[in-house]
Amino acid sequence: MKSADIKKILILNGSPKKERSATINVTKSFVDGIVEETGASVEYINLADLNIKPCTGCLSCWGRTEGECVIKNDDIPMIKKKIEECDIFIESFPLFFFGMPGTMKVFTDRMLSMMNTYMGQKSPVNGESFHGIRNPKDQKFIVITSCAYTEYGPVYEPLIKQFDCICGKDNYLMLFSPQLKTLMDLQNESKIDKYLSKFKEAGKEYGRNVELSAETYELLKKPPFTEGAYKIFLNNFWTNEREGR
Repeated sequence: MKSADIKKILILNGSPKKERSATINVTKSFVDGIVEETGASVEYINLADLNIKPCTGCLSCWGRTEGECVIKNDDIPMIKKKIEECDIFIESFPLFFFGMPGTMKVFTDRMLSMMNTYMGQKSPVNGESFHGIRNPKDQKFIVITSCAYTEYGPVYEPLIKQFDCICGKDNYLMLFSPQLKTLMDLQNESKIDKYLSKFKEAGKEYGRNVELSAETYELLKKPPFTEGAYKIFLNNFWTNEREGR
């Protein structure tokens, strides 16, 4: 994919807080940067606003109705069509208990129809998708996620493993935003603007090159606070919570 090919961006907001999500601020900054470079159209969808029924595990989408889910009376067919038509698909959500929020997990389960049928193949050894994507297109998939932890690596290992199995290790981009909720809760506008600006600049870079340099990727992962300062913020936060302030 080239920069000129980016015409339509779809963002799925998986936070139950919807527009009040801290993560969506980072996502919007990154997307704004892409749009400045490409002029692409953008659509945001809040998963919490939709009717999405859980997967029943019937596996019809791998057999009787191959490639199609038998559940038709909810919003999944609409979302699936939008995903198939976009050039960049972005999932935006906070880390919940070392994984994705429940609404995002229900949605992800329902995307099984987009994976090839399991035929007894062994686990991939070279970072491929476990199943392979059914009818793959020239699209980009990005996950933007935030957490309250300082060390993002260990806490994201389960989620990274899941996306590696689904997509293949090198077939998606995951951007991390550690300590984000604390930053937003402090309401220090100058510090927030400075933090979000690096995501907008990264979005511009992605819009130009359809990838991020290693230097930019590492910059985005850098927490906004030092470890010592962050411990003080957390101690004050939980003290206020316990005292009902």
